[in-house]
Formats: sequence, structure tokens, C-alpha cells
Amino acid sequence: MPKVKTNSSAKKRFKVTGSGKIKRKHAFKNHILTKKTKKQKLALRHDGLVSDADLNNVKQMLHLRK
Repeated sequence: MPKVKTNSSAKKRFKVTGSGKIKRKHAFKNHILTKKTKKQKLALRHDGLVSDADLNNVKQMLHLRK
């Protein structure tokens, strides 16, 4: 039986919190920032949580128990 491998892109993008929730970064914060408002860029700075709809897929990529 081969070893189970974690999805490399997922382990770079997600972190598990102490309570077991999964943190993520917001999209749209890399480039073309001149047309975005200060308020929008400020909101994109903060980490978010993975939504319930995507949680099972992310946990499967990270090989976490459901």
C-alpha cells in the first residue's frame, strides 16, 4: 500500500486553526490594485474561513478526518 500524499497546492494555501477550522487567504489581492478602493484592499488583507460547502473537499486534499 503506497503512502497517502497531501495535495501540495492545498498545503500551501490552507492552515488548520486550533479549533479545527480551516483558514484561507482572500483572492484578488495580487495585482491591479490601483482600481480597487482602500476599503476593499483592507478587507482582503484579513484571513477568512473555508465555507461549509468547500470544507469536505479541502479536508480531503489535506487528508484530514471528516
